[in-house]
Amino acid sequence: MRTEPLDHAIELLEKTNADLEPELLTATHARKLLASYAKIEKLAAFGVAALTRKVSDSSEIARVTGTSAGKAEAVVRTGRAMGSSADLSMAMQTGSVSLEQASEISKAEEAKPGAAAELLRVARDQAFHVLKEKARKVRLEAEQHRDLALRQREARAARSYSDELGMVHVHLAMEPHVGTPVVARAEAEAARLGRKAKSEGRLEPFERHLVDAYAALLAGNGKGRAKRPELVVLVSHEVAQRGWTDVRAGEVCKIPGVGPVEPHVAQEIGRDAFLSGVLYDGKDLRQLKRWSRAIPAEVAIALELGEPPDFDGVACVDCGNRFRTEFDHVQPRCRGGPTSAGNLRPRCWSCHQAKSKRERMPVRAGARASPAWARVEGRATQPEKLSADETKNRRG
Repeated sequence: MRTEPLDHAIELLEKTNADLEPELLTATHARKLLASYAKIEKLAAFGVAALTRKVSDSSEIARVTGTSAGKAEAVVRTGRAMGSSADLSMAMQTGSVSLEQASEISKAEEAKPGAAAELLRVARDQAFHVLKEKARKVRLEAEQHRDLALRQREARAARSYSDELGMVHVHLAMEPHVGTPVVARAEAEAARLGRKAKSEGRLEPFERHLVDAYAALLAGNGKGRAKRPELVVLVSHEVAQRGWTDVRAGEVCKIPGVGPVEPHVAQEIGRDAFLSGVLYDGKDLRQLKRWSRAIPAEVAIALELGEPPDFDGVACVDCGNRFRTEFDHVQPRCRGGPTSAGNLRPRCWSCHQAKSKRERMPVRAGARASPAWARVEGRATQPEKLSADETKNRRG
């Protein structure tokens, strides 16, 4: 293979860098150049990853690319996945995905051959953190039958260190069924602390309340109680019928939004838990409606599980974030919107606030008014018409 074209491309890029003066550019021109540089970086990543199939020493790759040993190993894994996945190789060759995106896809492809095709569609349409979460789910489900629970238990760890400010950092790695309720309690306590601070006129980021919440819980002083379940484990009926021994194709035993758990762990949790049967033909739960702020128990369970048949838990419909999600009425309650699964969507706190702000914006003079909920969801559904008796009952 001739190297002259690459040498010429490097020469041109060096000249472009020498002439680059961002302060003199318009915003439009700067955005165009930014997209060009990003494309160049993605195209170069293909060559770097492909060549690791010949030069696989991660220490040498780290030195040449100026990255850490961990990132160099990820590049080697990506190059290996490209050799077995034509879809991933083509996407990188054409600069459709970045090296970071390809690295996440390659880990999933290694665990479950053929997974790259679907994940490439996610990479094209969704933010990076959504792709990372999807790839993680693929890996965990593939690893569920390969002693995942044993490896999770052996991976339990805790460490702490102090930074340059003297702040103490604590890192805990807990098994899914142990860590999930701890996080739920901490977020509930943080929400309580946030409400208290707001009532006193103190406004601070939620993350500060969250660290105070963890400190309070560790000291045994936390008072917050989660309105939503602290831990939900979804188990196929067939798993329980077989004696909680294994999970087969088409079955699940997992914490929605977190990942799989061993059947025997789910069985132990079930000995002291509220049990609910869920039929997910897409009709039964969505027929239950209530015109109040409180969410009925049946609807709450359906929402926490996520959409069937994946039951992948709660994630923001706008950005895909799973942190600090809230359930938002698509058709607002003030416009007659019911509290039903069909009229509730999960949104993270930031996206929920942004949507509420848009809904409060006044309509421009001469513009055709439309319900805010219809604009946000992209639908033109009109609020249902109520009879006099129904209106009276709802107000009552």
